[in-house]
Parts: sequence; structure tokens; C-alpha cells
Amino acid sequence: MKQLLRTTDPTELAFAQALLQGEGIAVFEMDVNMSVLEGSIGIFPRRLMVADRDYADAVRALRDNGLDPVDE
Repeated sequence: MKQLLRTTDPTELAFAQALLQGEGIAVFEMDVNMSVLEGSIGIFPRRLMVADRDYADAVRALRDNGLDPVDE
């Protein structure tokens, strides 16, 4: 798996997930449970991961829709 996006913005995460799922790209969100530890103050970013084979298509989909994926 490759890291595609890292952000503390929950709306950006939701948008990216919906966009990628609409493209048929499976997405896995990591660090979801960190919000319990941090008290929901948003200091720890969450990460979206995709399979290696889907990475190029996912990057293209995010960039085409104004999101900035993590550079690998």
C-alpha cells in the first residue's frame, strides 16, 4: 500500500474517499482512532492509503479535483 493523502481536515478526507470510491479505487483510512487519544483537537493527521496498483490513478483523480496528494 502507498500513502496517498495526509491531512487533519475531515472534509478533505471525506471528499477524497468519496471521489476515489466513485472511481472504483479501494481506499483505507489509517490513524482513525488517534482522535480518541488526542481528544478530537485535530493535531494528528489521518492518512489515506491505496494499493500500489491503484496509486497512479488515485493521484490523477485527486489532482484533477483540486486535491494535493502526498509526494512519494
